[in-house]
Amino acid sequence: MSLLYTLLIILGAVIAFSLFNFFQQKKVLKTLNQDEFRAGYRKAQLIDVREQKEYDGGHILGARNIPMSQLKMRMKEIRKDKPVYLYCQSGLRSGRAAQQLYRKGYRQLYHLQGGFKQWTGKIRSK
Repeated sequence: MSLLYTLLIILGAVIAFSLFNFFQQKKVLKTLNQDEFRAGYRKAQLIDVREQKEYDGGHILGARNIPMSQLKMRMKEIRKDKPVYLYCQSGLRSGRAAQQLYRKGYRQLYHLQGGFKQWTGKIRSK
């Protein structure tokens, strides 16, 4: 029985952490649908947080690639006084990137609902 209780405690902790993360992201980041995203990203810093290979395979026209794996080292490339529009493949990494940026003082954070895989606008491939 103690194994069952241990597993239940672990499961409860995972669920609690996931809920905390979900509500934390809602607080620090605004999720935009494609029309809202398209309407604002040209006046903002458009950052693709996917890895270089994913970016090279196709990205939103005008996006700068700062992979999630390099974000801490390259954060100085992103201005705090301008809106930051983030996207990744599905929306998970851009949410985590926004949390990192928020902890460093960034406040105008937005991301694309559904990520790049849902994008129907103009793209560029290498």
